[in-house]
Amino acid sequence: MAKQRKIFICSNCGVESGKWVGNCPSCNEWNTYQEEIITKKTAQEEKRRTWEDDNGNSNKPKNIAEIQTGNTIRIETTDQELNRVLGGGIVHGSLILVAGQPGIGKSTLLLQIATSLSSKILYVSGEESAEQIKMRADRMKMDNDDCFILTETNISKLLQAANKLVPDLLIVDSIQTLSSPFVESAPGSVSQIRECTAELQRYAKSKQIPVFVIGHITKEGSIAGPKLLEHIVDVVLQFEGDRNYTYRILRTHKNRFGSTDEIGIYEMQSNGLREVSNPSEILLSQNEERLSGSAIAATIEGQRPMLIETQALVAASVYGTPQRSATGFDGKRLNMLLAVLEKRCGLPFGQMDVFLNMAGGLKISDPSIDLAVITALISSLENIYVDRNICFAGEVGLSGEIRSVSRIEQRIQEADRLGFDSIFISKYNAKSLDQSKYNIEIKTIAKVEDLLAMIFS
Repeated sequence: MAKQRKIFICSNCGVESGKWVGNCPSCNEWNTYQEEIITKKTAQEEKRRTWEDDNGNSNKPKNIAEIQTGNTIRIETTDQELNRVLGGGIVHGSLILVAGQPGIGKSTLLLQIATSLSSKILYVSGEESAEQIKMRADRMKMDNDDCFILTETNISKLLQAANKLVPDLLIVDSIQTLSSPFVESAPGSVSQIRECTAELQRYAKSKQIPVFVIGHITKEGSIAGPKLLEHIVDVVLQFEGDRNYTYRILRTHKNRFGSTDEIGIYEMQSNGLREVSNPSEILLSQNEERLSGSAIAATIEGQRPMLIETQALVAASVYGTPQRSATGFDGKRLNMLLAVLEKRCGLPFGQMDVFLNMAGGLKISDPSIDLAVITALISSLENIYVDRNICFAGEVGLSGEIRSVSRIEQRIQEADRLGFDSIFISKYNAKSLDQSKYNIEIKTIAKVEDLLAMIFS
């Protein structure tokens, strides 16, 4: 007879406790402990738990000198953005977690992969029926005779079906809907997510079949479930974007088989996601009017240089307390830049409402965008137009100095390729540059006062 006992598990980090605790001693979060029932199985029940064929094979230790490297074979998809993010393709036996907000396009992305690969694919859905998945595939005008659909939430039945089909790729949508009959708790609980993820990991490693798992996120933006989920998987991909905009970013948070600096950019269309191979031309406004409050920044997202338009609006405050609003940019950094401009340049931002926006709905964290931000702010304040053939790349310090930024050559090459006339950079970046290699004019500045003199004089 199976024995049952009650325990409390932290939903944030997965630490167990025999009683309820208000503050988790491990992750220091409040009110995260949930009551769950743990059932201890007998030996016969535990034996029936396995889904693998018992052939008497056991994993034996190998001498490190006997292990050969460089034989990792990757599955290249037709999606070049995904190949770039994964480091060249999908590794056999890898467990890949794709997380993002509801409606951002996670299921659409993986269904496109399933219908575009010329391999046997098993797409398992616990959220949609087979008819709904087929309707989405028809809308994207994609079909694959080797793509099989299974609607199942029982992890044991799921893996038994996969064991019979032997697919080249397994896609699970989503991990929060799966449940194991050997865990006495609701789907989506800490115990269920931990158990189901461990089962999928054992399947992926033993069969050398890559597994994609879709994960939900909480209202705070973190991946739902215990932190252990991110530790178990090999790759964590975050699908970001604003549903009010068409652009999406696939960002790597963890990658055991490649770099975590790469990103993929997509455009959401009525027939699915379209790869954006040249984001600079899309993120730049095509407006021919001479309008103030706009400047072009040469930034880098991951390993990819791109030019993006920063838009600012500065107006007199009529409510007493000035408003500060930033979309796609850190609001605290915006306050710092406003303080620098007021202190070092004497500009009256203290009584002004300030609104800042990154074109395209992208979120930019690169500090090199500071120079373009302050240019757009001054342009809007003084109502002076900034030439559209000028771009900027520089970090602004608290003393008003323009600090050097990394990989300046890639930024200059991107601006030169797109036909810009000049680029403003820090004078400390220019020391190691060979300006004769570029057709674009490179102008150097040392502090924000120099920017005022050269652009707004």
